[in-house]
Amino acid sequence: MSRTIDFLGESAPIQQLKHLALQVAGTEVTVLITGETGSGKEVLSRFIHENSRRSHKSFVPVNCGAIPTGILESELFGHEKGAFTGAVQNRKGYFESADHGTIFLDEIGEMPLETQVKLLRVIETGEYQRVGSSETVYTDARLIAATNRNLQQAVAEKSFREDLYFRLHSVELHIPPLRERGGDILILAEHFIHQFERKHTISFEGFTNEAGEMLLRYNWPGNVRELKNLLESLLILEKGKQITSEILDKHLVQRNRDKGLVHDPEKSEKNELNLIYNSLIKLHHEINEIKQLLHHHENMNEGPPKPPLLLPPPLPEKGWIRNSRPHRPEAVETGPEIRTLDELEKKAIADALEACNGNKRRTAKVLGINERTLYRKIGKYGLGNEDSTGISD
Repeated sequence: MSRTIDFLGESAPIQQLKHLALQVAGTEVTVLITGETGSGKEVLSRFIHENSRRSHKSFVPVNCGAIPTGILESELFGHEKGAFTGAVQNRKGYFESADHGTIFLDEIGEMPLETQVKLLRVIETGEYQRVGSSETVYTDARLIAATNRNLQQAVAEKSFREDLYFRLHSVELHIPPLRERGGDILILAEHFIHQFERKHTISFEGFTNEAGEMLLRYNWPGNVRELKNLLESLLILEKGKQITSEILDKHLVQRNRDKGLVHDPEKSEKNELNLIYNSLIKLHHEINEIKQLLHHHENMNEGPPKPPLLLPPPLPEKGWIRNSRPHRPEAVETGPEIRTLDELEKKAIADALEACNGNKRRTAKVLGINERTLYRKIGKYGLGNEDSTGISD
C-alpha cells in the first residue's frame, strides 16, 4: 500500500483528524471534508486515497467551482458526439476516469441543483448517463467531497439539496484553520522550505527567532496555501538570505495590502495574551516540580540537589525554524485564583523575570513573546527599570 502522501502536523486536532481519516480510508464510505479555503482539503483526500484499497487506481480531483455551470455535467459524466454545439467526438467524464479509483469533488457547494440530482443517483446506484445518450453507464468510483461553505445553511436557503447533503454527510472530517494548529506552522514551514530549496536550487539561511515568532502569531487567513505561497516568495525574492522580523513584516504587510486586509491590533493583543498565559502555566508547573524534588531530597538528608535547567539552551544563529520547535501548549488553563486578565499577565511576566534573574531577552523567550512586547508590558505594569540587560532594540 502506498504511503507517499502524508497530512503533516503534530497538534492534537490534526493527530485526531489523521486517526479518523485512516479509519475511513479502509472503507468505501462517502466522505465530506469541510474547512476554510486553503486548509488542505485536497491533501487530506489524497491521504485517504493513498491509504485505501484503491491506492493503485486513479485519483481524479475536480474543482466544481472552477467549471462553468453549463459544462459541469458534461465534465463529470461525459457526452456523446453531437450532444451540443462543439461536441465533435465522444468524451468520457471524470466519473468514468475514476472507475475503481477515487473522485474528489472540491467546492461541491457550488454545484448547480440540476447536477446535484444526477450526482445523488450516482452515489446511490453508481449509475449515470452521458450527456446526449440514453445508455446507462456504471461506475465504481469512490466519492470524497469537500466544501468551505456551510451546507446546512445552503440547504435552508434551498441552494443545496437536503437529500444529497444527508447522503454526503455519512462521515464528515473537519480540518481546523492553520491559526488553531500551533506548532504545525513550523512543521509545514520546514516541509515547504525543503521543497522550494530543491525546486529553485536555493540554499535558505533560515529565520531569526523574532521572525519565527511572527510566523506563529500571524492569523493566516489563507491558511496552509498562504503559508506555502509566502515561503516561496521569501526564498525567491530574498535570494535565500536569513529572514528577519523586519523582512517578514514587510512581506506580510504588502500581501495584506494587496488583499485589502487591515491589521487588527485587538486580535494581536489576544494572541500575545494567550502566549503569556500558556507560558505562565508551564512555568508554574516547572517550579512546583522543583519544589517537590527539593523537599524530597531534604527529607532524605541528602541536601538540596541542583535545580534542573528551566530555560532552553541558546538558539542557533540561523534561528530555530530550521533546528528546533519551541513548546507551545495546546490550551490555556486558568485556575480559580486568577481574577482578571491583567493580574494574570502581570504575574506571568513578574515570575518569568524572577526566574531569569532579570535577563529580559531570556524572559521574552520563556514567555514566547518578542522583546519589544516584553518592554511594553514591563512599562505597563511597572515591573522594574527598563535597562538594556540582555536585550537589544
